[in-house]
Amino acid sequence: MSLPFETVSQFAGLGLTLVAGWFFGMASAPGGKKWRELYEEESVDLANYRHQAETDLKDANRRIRDLEAENSKLTAAAAAAPATVAAAAAETPSGSGWRGWFGWGRDNLARIKGIDETREKRLNELGIKTYREIEKMTAEDEAALEQRLEMDKGGIADSHWREQAALLRAGNEDEHAKKFG
Repeated sequence: MSLPFETVSQFAGLGLTLVAGWFFGMASAPGGKKWRELYEEESVDLANYRHQAETDLKDANRRIRDLEAENSKLTAAAAAAPATVAAAAAETPSGSGWRGWFGWGRDNLARIKGIDETREKRLNELGIKTYREIEKMTAEDEAALEQRLEMDKGGIADSHWREQAALLRAGNEDEHAKKFG
């Protein structure tokens, strides 16, 4: 019995033919195209993810810079006016202001015309929770608050927030309803 291939060069030719056929089969098979498309899709998804992550990082860094600048301004303002804070604390009678962890001591600021629930929530976030705090605001405080709430200049004075807060704090709901209802 004799083999169809007898020499080393014949076996080498057979091996090369088999390897070339294997590569040609891989390149022309429909499955190879599918894997290439999946690879390209993953590359696009990864590029999009990197772009979104870079954008988010830039936004976060911008927000940090803005907050640090605002913090510097507030620190300078607080250092410039410690007497105002002490005077306001001295005017506040015992039993008013913040009284607990669960929101006790808050007034329903939405009863003031010009303050809706969204604005009331924002005021609470800024530390304004009672009628007394609104009643004791100065014109400068109003201007700063209008800027923080992104309101038109003079909007607080035009809506008479301080007068409304004084009436509601004193329990004059009827008079408040007559004037501002």
